[in-house]
Amino acid sequence: MQSIIQQKLHEIEQQADVAVLYAVESGSRAWGFASPDSDYDVRFVYVRRRDDYLRLEKTSDVLEWQLDETLDISGWDLKKALQLMYKSNPTIFEWDRSPVVYRSTPFWQQIRQNFAPYFSVKSGLYHYLSMASSNYRTYLQEDTVRLKKYFYVLRPVLAAQWIAERRCPPPILFDILAESVLPAELRQIVAELKTQKMQTPEIGRGPRIPELNAYFDRVIPELMTAAEAEDMHSTPGWEPLNRMFLDGIRFFENEASAL
Repeated sequence: MQSIIQQKLHEIEQQADVAVLYAVESGSRAWGFASPDSDYDVRFVYVRRRDDYLRLEKTSDVLEWQLDETLDISGWDLKKALQLMYKSNPTIFEWDRSPVVYRSTPFWQQIRQNFAPYFSVKSGLYHYLSMASSNYRTYLQEDTVRLKKYFYVLRPVLAAQWIAERRCPPPILFDILAESVLPAELRQIVAELKTQKMQTPEIGRGPRIPELNAYFDRVIPELMTAAEAEDMHSTPGWEPLNRMFLDGIRFFENEASAL
């Protein structure tokens, strides 16, 4: 699959006339609890040629390249990625911390050194708590639930706890989060559920797990209160990001001229 993904990245560059600066796995395979039939969620950041950014007509800042039972491939323009970094969108921080990297470049290694000052504790907390609350209300309130949905509440809750305690972006691997912030009395329950998910294509439905529901009922409101008490984040401003954007275009031009 690695070679197929590399071929797809090359195909994107050739057909869309862009340079892929960074490409990673972003779904359950990156989180560390993929099922046997999990697809590959490939996300990438790309940059266009200078003239493409100077056109009067709007150029799309998203490339949605492939979506089927095996591959889910899409990417953001560097301009969009930097604009979202300014807003402390947690997704770009997650991509940067993915343990599964399909493509990196010297430019991306340079740019990632500037990420930290743009991370907002308040924005990060709201992002993960919104995700956790929505999944919890939608999937885990009945007597019988889709068991795999517990992970789509657990992971954002643990990420929010990590942010509240450590005031930095959370790790991507679920096991690191669980070992660091999950209460000890819940770890065996979660470990057994994770084993079941990873060994079975569809773990199906089962009785809801009272211990986990009680944990969510307690910790989500606590973390929401903490988020509301956080001050608004002050960023370094646009100028460092403007320089990164121009440097990205130059990187593409230099790479293209070397071919």
